[in-house]
Amino acid sequence: MKYIATITPTGAPVGTGRTMEIEIEEDGVVRVGDQTFQTDLTRIDDLDLYSLLLDNRSYEVHVNQTERAAYRVTVSGGGYEGFEVRIVDERTHRASLASGGLGGQSGDSAVKAPIPGLVIKVLVTQGDQVQVGQPLIILEAMKMENELRAPRDGVVATVKVKPGNSVNQGETLVTLH
Repeated sequence: MKYIATITPTGAPVGTGRTMEIEIEEDGVVRVGDQTFQTDLTRIDDLDLYSLLLDNRSYEVHVNQTERAAYRVTVSGGGYEGFEVRIVDERTHRASLASGGLGGQSGDSAVKAPIPGLVIKVLVTQGDQVQVGQPLIILEAMKMENELRAPRDGVVATVKVKPGNSVNQGETLVTLH
């Protein structure tokens, strides 16, 4: 499965992180950009603590979820500091780009239909506070349900559709402040 991760060192200004594509295979192989790593990740008890073997080197990784799709990660054993990591799957990333980009923006953002379809559910109303990655609309296309998620934190300014509406690709469904 492919993911898009934005990694920002703790304390660094917002928007200064590195974005990279990560592909995770079932056999523990992880590809980060053009590099490949053999990994083994094991959770320690019920803690937010993991043991990570990365190419036969051992690391202790502490992970706290800070908000939907964002994590504070501290790695020891390699001289690393803490990081904030935002992760979205490849499909959500493409949909976010089509709707105005991922989190960290200011101003209004339009969440647009990435494909033509039928609105099944509207999960927000005008004035709702939303966080990056929060589901806003369920759109059915080609007999599959697609969750359209908030590209950033914000407040719902307008909801332009209701369940049962047919929409075209690129049509604005929700706008955020």
